[in-house]
This record gives sequence, structure tokens and C-alpha cells, in this order.
Amino acid sequence: MIGLTALGLALCGLAALGAPALRASGDNAFCALALASGGLAAWATHLAGESRGRRTLALILGFGLLLRLIVLPVEPLLSDDIFRYVWDGRVQAAGVNPYRYVPADPALAGLRDAAIFPRINRADYAVTIYPPVAQLFFFLVTRLSESALAMKAALVACEAVTVAAVIGLLRRLEKPTGRVVAYAWHPLPVWEVANNGHVDALMVALTMAGIWLVLARGRMLWGVAIVTLGALVKPFALLALPPLWKPFDWRMPLVVAAIAALAYAPYLSVGTGVLGFLGSGYLAEERIDTGGGFWLLTIWRALFGPSPGDTSAYLALSLLVLAGLALRAGFRRDRTAASTLADINRLLLVFLFLLSPDYPWYFLMTVPFLALVGGAPGWVLTVGGFMLYDVVTGDPQIPFYLRDAAFNGLFLAAAAFTRLRRSPGPAEART
Repeated sequence: MIGLTALGLALCGLAALGAPALRASGDNAFCALALASGGLAAWATHLAGESRGRRTLALILGFGLLLRLIVLPVEPLLSDDIFRYVWDGRVQAAGVNPYRYVPADPALAGLRDAAIFPRINRADYAVTIYPPVAQLFFFLVTRLSESALAMKAALVACEAVTVAAVIGLLRRLEKPTGRVVAYAWHPLPVWEVANNGHVDALMVALTMAGIWLVLARGRMLWGVAIVTLGALVKPFALLALPPLWKPFDWRMPLVVAAIAALAYAPYLSVGTGVLGFLGSGYLAEERIDTGGGFWLLTIWRALFGPSPGDTSAYLALSLLVLAGLALRAGFRRDRTAASTLADINRLLLVFLFLLSPDYPWYFLMTVPFLALVGGAPGWVLTVGGFMLYDVVTGDPQIPFYLRDAAFNGLFLAAAAFTRLRRSPGPAEART
């Protein structure tokens, strides 16, 4: 208790310093504080790893809430996505399909204001990218208040669902509930949800709630339905479905398809435009169509030079790897709650390493699994991601390609280390 209290106070101090450090000293100072916070969160997870007491759990949850309250009222520091969320909610309240117009379109001129509209990114060329369940959330929250603070508060409330699901799964695994500190005190959700207000918090909450329903309550189809709703916030949640699937049970894909159809139905007046910016420019902007956003492919090109079709080959190989992991998880015979969670975690980590754009908040989905599964790769991915930020223009910073190489290299090293530790020795292999 004394050790956790000291670490909690230190983390609160680092959180309070985050905004002043970024504004006064730039990205390097903020990154240093975030990396230090990640180290303290990992230490706290070690300390709380054997704790099953209510006092410890109350202490952890209390400090977790305090960390969020420290950064919640601070203006979003690292991203402006939240202003698009508020705008989308406002547009829907006016009876307009959010996939129809870019924010700068004259048809929406009457909805503009001085607080939200000037801060919307891609306002003059991109319709919204967010799927229908995210849009429903934006609409509901903005009916209470059309402000970034209200949106952030609602997303922090989503985190309560995630924490409850993690605690329930820890009990199902017969692991100490104190391990929830890995999520509650981790700097990534603190900054990316409570400060930046990323809608990924809703996706994570729905996904973890669905997993809990399947593994802790045995409600397969209800759990799959909730995970599907998470995927209709951000598609990453789909990676949780293969390990939950029972071989040759076709009810799951039917449930997924039905929920997706019902969710998209209110927005189909724009036809294929319901894909939003995802179908009209996102792939090019993130250099996914040319392969420039993939670190392994970039290394290959640096060593051997570019070649025609290398992007398609890389995508095909990556999808083949993911399909192999998904099939292995779906057809696993010795399936347990622990093995299912490990399979989901593995799919997420491999996907994010191979195919994810370099946005740290994309890694939020893996943070709950630090409490449930653990592992050095997950800690490196979620904490090391802060090295990818470049928010302050003109401040001295290590070139991005070096930071990106260090980040990905550390992840590979952590994955190799973990694999070697789990490999049986000669005597074990013979038995």
C-alpha cells in the first residue's frame, strides 16, 4: 500500500507536468514524462500483482480517477479529432447525414461557430471517417453538451466499463484484481482518452464488455453482438472475434452481418459514401496505398530498393499471417479463457505492428491485455508509442525515422525475448 501510494502520487505529479512541459519545452520533454509514467505504471503492476484486497483495489481506482481528473480540463494537447466528434453530433442533430458534406461545405454554414468549427481537421476536403455506432455516440453526447469537455467526460465514463470488464475477467482467470492497475494508471489511456478524448475508448469498452460476456458469463451471441458494436466504432475490434468463434457455428457471422446492416441502415441515403473518408482518401493520406506507412516494407526498400507490386505483396503477406493466427485461434482445441485472451492479444499486437498507422492512440486496444495477459511487447508498444509524437512545430527532436526505428526495433526485441523465455529447454522438449 505504501509503495503503490508513492507511485500513484508520482504519476499524478508527472501528469500535472505534462501540459506545461509540452508547451514550454516541446515534444521531447513530454515524451520523457510519458515514458517515465509508463515505467512507473509497469512497476505498480508488479507491486499489485499479488493483491486481491479491496483496499488495494480502491486505492488503484481512486488514483486512476485522479489521474484523469488532472488532465480532463486541459485543452487536448496531442490531437484535434475530438472537435470532429462534436461537429458530427451537431450535424446529425440538425437532421443532416454526417457522411454527406465536408464541414466546410456551404450547406452547413449555419452550424458553424467559433469554438468547434475552426478546430476541425480536414474540414475542407474530408467527410467524417467514423462508423455508425461512433456517430450515434457523438449524437447522444452532444445532446447533453456540444463541447469537447463533455465528449471527454463521456469517454472517460466508457473507461469505467473497460475497468469493470477487466476486473471481471481477472476474477474469471483467478488472478489478483490489483493487476487492473496496468490499465488504470497507464499513461496512454490517461492522455489519449481523458485529455485528447479519442473515441477508441468506446470501442475498447464495448469490446472488453463483449469478451467478458463470452468468457465470464458464457453468453456467446450477446458477447459477439457487443464486440460487433465495438467494431462499428473502429474496425480493430473485429480481431477479437476469431478467438471467440466456435468452429462451424454460423450464428456468429450472421449476428455480425445483421448488426452491421442495422447500424448502417439510417445512413444509406449517401450510398457507398457511408464509408466516409476511409473510402475517399484515408488510405492515400496515410500512405497505405503506396506502402510508405509500413515500417517493415520501408526497411525492405532501404535494403533492396523498391519494386513493382511490393506494396501488394506486403499487404498479402501481412493478411496471410493474420489469417493464420485467426484460424489457429478459432480452431484451437485446448481452448480456455486464458488462451482466448492470449490469442486476442497476439492478433492485436501483430496487426498493429504490421499494418497500423503511426498513431499512438491506435494502441489503446491492447492496454487492457497488459492486466489480463501481460508481456513485454505490449508494454513496449503502448508506452513506446509516445516516441512517435511530433506535436510542437520547430522544436528540436530526433528525426522521425530514427524514433520509428527505435520503437519498432524495441518491439521486435521484446517479442523475441518473450518468445525465448517461453520456449522449452532441451530437457522440457524431450518430455
